[in-house]
Amino acid sequence: MFLLSAAGGVAVRAAASDRITVGVIGSGGRGTFVMTVFQKDPSVRIGGISDVYEPNLERALSAAGKAQQGAPKAYRDYRRLLEDKEIQAVLIASPEHWHHRMVLDALAAGKDVYVEKPLCQTPEQGVELVDAERRSRSIVQVGMQRRSYDLFLEGRKIVAAGTLGTVRMVRSWWLNNYLGASRATKLDGPLDWEQWQGPAVRRPFDPNRFRNWRFYQDYAGGIVADQGAHIFDGIHLLMNAGYPSAVTAAGGRPHRGDVDTPEAVVVTAEYPEDFIAVFSVNYGAMRYKSRNDQLNQLDGDQGRMDIGREDCKVYRQGDEEKPVIEKGSERGFGYATDLHVRNFLECVRTRKTPTAPMALGFQAALVVQMANLSLKQGRRLRWNAAARRVQA
Repeated sequence: MFLLSAAGGVAVRAAASDRITVGVIGSGGRGTFVMTVFQKDPSVRIGGISDVYEPNLERALSAAGKAQQGAPKAYRDYRRLLEDKEIQAVLIASPEHWHHRMVLDALAAGKDVYVEKPLCQTPEQGVELVDAERRSRSIVQVGMQRRSYDLFLEGRKIVAAGTLGTVRMVRSWWLNNYLGASRATKLDGPLDWEQWQGPAVRRPFDPNRFRNWRFYQDYAGGIVADQGAHIFDGIHLLMNAGYPSAVTAAGGRPHRGDVDTPEAVVVTAEYPEDFIAVFSVNYGAMRYKSRNDQLNQLDGDQGRMDIGREDCKVYRQGDEEKPVIEKGSERGFGYATDLHVRNFLECVRTRKTPTAPMALGFQAALVVQMANLSLKQGRRLRWNAAARRVQA
């Protein structure tokens, strides 16, 4: 069989054993982008796309059809897509409040799963998902691409080699600004609002809730969860850490009038590996170039490592103005998604464990879930690893 590659239309032969038919559930901007990354592999075919918003569905169908022979099937109910026996794996890029249910249904249907982060909304959902993956034979990759990113893998080696000495604290920040955004008042086409709400509490139709769902508690954990899942997963990778032992958070009130989650939050996570991680997110700050809007600083007693999107620098004690180690990514942060998708597809073929399986996805999600619970309850919360539940 010959397939057209996504780049240039060059014919490439794909072995029958390598062919993977993928279904896409949720074809907004991120879902459609990651779909096109899947299509860079000439043995991948998009077999179906499901969305409840017609403009997104139509755009994704068009984009997929341009990169392969034959158009994908269109589904307006993801459960019908999961019934398609030709589809082996699914990309789930729906809003966060749907992740838990869709992943469970995909596993029950015997599909391999690539699901965008954060993995889920609550600690209880995370525990259920980890158990479901363990019972299944499916490959699950959570879309935390730093796990496959060459720069972060190099950073992990530096820490593991003892170059920094003992690291007792990791400091991280992410700065941007969304306060000037205007409220969405209309959509570009039909939306099945009832189906889109799914497991969430019922609300009257609101275009802004659909457009900016990440910043509403009904559907997601706000900007601290959206970006914090990436940050804490990166910290876990660099520090070879697991679940937190306790989390405390402080936040301001929302200054963007159309949402109900704060734009400025500080999270302190404590770990049984004997270090703390402090993450500050502020989406009421000045805007930076994307390569400079986020940084992680690992404070060792012999050196400090600064690692961001594109660069990694190590400074020695007593000479903190000139790095003794400087590393950059071979292809840049934008290529991290390519590497992560490639790892998933390789594991679909080999049945090996991918770089970001369910348990690691839950570890990162748990920190930001506990942060939001801490904001609501106004206190430090602990993770009971034996009971697998949050407690005061």
